[in-house]
Amino acid sequence: MKKIINKRGKIMSINKIGIIGAGTMGSGIAQKVAQEGIQVVMVDMEDRFVERGMENIRKSLSEAVERRIFTPEQTEEILGRIRGTTNLDEVKDADLVIEVIFEDMGVKKDLFKRLDALCGNKTVLASNTSSFSITELASAVRRKDRFLGLHFFYHPAKNRLLEVIPGKDTSEETIALGGTFSRLIGKTAINVKDAPGFAVNRFFVPWLNEATRLLKEGVDIPTIDDTAKKVFDIGMGPFELMNATGIPIAYHSTVSLRNEVGDFYGPGSRLKEQFEIGEPWITEGEIDTANAGIVEERLLGTVFTIACLLVEEGVATIEDIDRGAKIGLRWRFGPFEMMNRYGIERTYDIVAKFVERYPGLGMPGILKQQYDHKEEWHISYVDLKINGDIARIIFNRPEVMNAINEEVIHQLDERFTRADSDPDVKAIILEGAGKAFIAGAEIQYFLGKIDDNRIEDIVEFTKYGHSVLKKIDSSEKLIIAKLDGLALGGGAEIALTADTIVATEKGSIGFPETGIGIYPGLGGTQRTTRYIGKELAKYLIFTCKILDTKSAASIGLIEYVESPEDIDSRIAAIARSEDVLKKSEKRAIELPEDFKKIKEYFSDANIQSILPGSREGELDELGKNISKTISYKAPIAVKLANELIEEGGILDLGEGLQMELDHLPEIFSTRDAYEGLRSVVERRRPVFKGE
Repeated sequence: MKKIINKRGKIMSINKIGIIGAGTMGSGIAQKVAQEGIQVVMVDMEDRFVERGMENIRKSLSEAVERRIFTPEQTEEILGRIRGTTNLDEVKDADLVIEVIFEDMGVKKDLFKRLDALCGNKTVLASNTSSFSITELASAVRRKDRFLGLHFFYHPAKNRLLEVIPGKDTSEETIALGGTFSRLIGKTAINVKDAPGFAVNRFFVPWLNEATRLLKEGVDIPTIDDTAKKVFDIGMGPFELMNATGIPIAYHSTVSLRNEVGDFYGPGSRLKEQFEIGEPWITEGEIDTANAGIVEERLLGTVFTIACLLVEEGVATIEDIDRGAKIGLRWRFGPFEMMNRYGIERTYDIVAKFVERYPGLGMPGILKQQYDHKEEWHISYVDLKINGDIARIIFNRPEVMNAINEEVIHQLDERFTRADSDPDVKAIILEGAGKAFIAGAEIQYFLGKIDDNRIEDIVEFTKYGHSVLKKIDSSEKLIIAKLDGLALGGGAEIALTADTIVATEKGSIGFPETGIGIYPGLGGTQRTTRYIGKELAKYLIFTCKILDTKSAASIGLIEYVESPEDIDSRIAAIARSEDVLKKSEKRAIELPEDFKKIKEYFSDANIQSILPGSREGELDELGKNISKTISYKAPIAVKLANELIEEGGILDLGEGLQMELDHLPEIFSTRDAYEGLRSVVERRRPVFKGE
């Protein structure tokens, strides 16, 4: 059972989900929900449709077994949570029913009327529509306050984006349920106003459409696709995408947007023609680079203009539009990030030319304002929310697992300073959006600085990070880190500045640095040593072992482990309690037997036996495994980490942290560091030479 605590403290449970429609999207949603441990009833009109949906799920899970994502036993458990049926009555006791049928307003309304009469009062109804008004659909039911849009993206079992769209009468509790439901099934939700195309399709469908207009004007398909892939850093161009997802979907989407928004959004004549022919686009051919600039400006003009209009109309925030592009469409950068990269003057010029071609759109006022002030867009990656005496600081870059960079640390500094200086705030919670707390630092930043021979910039960035973490460490307020996902490298180091860590079983913590040629440089060698002792600190840092939260709690690295459903209420109780387990307060912990053995291996008397060059014949199986693991790590990084732990451990914390900083030029100047960092980007195993 999955529980949600609403704003009134009432417990709302999610035991059962109904999915109406067993097609590609419906079966994919059913699979994803079942993967996260929730019972699903998938309904369709005929047995053959239900069986086809179940076969889609079985095929998808079989592929996951081949890729070692699931074991055969796990797939059986997942399938055991899904019941396929033609009997609509079987969803009457569901907590949430999601409609995933074809796009016909009349048919959808008729279905919701039936569901409204059939389902109990607790049931929330939702539509996966990609084009229809949620408010209009909700007009078919009495429970308008318990009706919302949940727009999934293809493939719903894999794509992490979910647009949550309230109707005019949707209650705050129902909106909150939509957001929490998305987290329970591992999705990243963006909140979107009930508007045509919602957020992502409002700019993505015209992007596809504009490509067909360029084709009509004489630019060939290979050139358009190739340019789009380079400009947007994507794997498939617009014509390849339409072939993959279906030209009818693109066509009907443009028709729907034209009817709702205006003529600009209507299908280009070539798109209409291809739809009527019923054949895929021919994407092979020579690339004409002479037309690349035209394609670049037109496709960018489409996206930049509409993205600005979406914000101007209040449909979605800058951050959620960017997030939608990066997660839902897998673009490397969102529209507003791209505008910043092109510069506000170039952006304005691109949009000015575009709206001159399509005068019905008009120059977005917010872009004109940015241009007049010569300012980039401000994009928030760290959010601050204060509710009474509790402040929440949320690392909100789920599309990159909340990876930290200069801007993230700067925003953390600003948000934390505000919360810390608020006299009404008693506790500050650090947490991450999506599936990670923080999965480390951006590797490309380090590589770029090494390539430019500017290692001093890395030192200054890390030095600034130390100053921010010191503020957190020394705050008189209670600092709580919420670990409901990965906390790796810099993420683990930020979490360890908190007074106490509260985690779920989905969380994990570790230091992967020596495996990529460097050592933990944001306090990992120092704070870890002070909390769990030098022996276990060396074990974690030398082996890069990532601990599940129960194991981390068993050695004192984490204080509390709660269920995903209970963690927020537990944190709220801790925040208002004076009886809190704190890292600064030494606690007697009886180590599990395996960690006792590990600690003994890393003692002063035995550590040489497991370091590279030792005689493995004298080791037991555990010792051999540890020694072999360390042998794959960067030897210079391991050596420096050992010195920092040993020497820093007899100094005060400030002096130990300064030692970490002092050795950064040395470690980042090694060939091993560059090799290790490059291996992450290239997704391969590094080869270290001790150089």
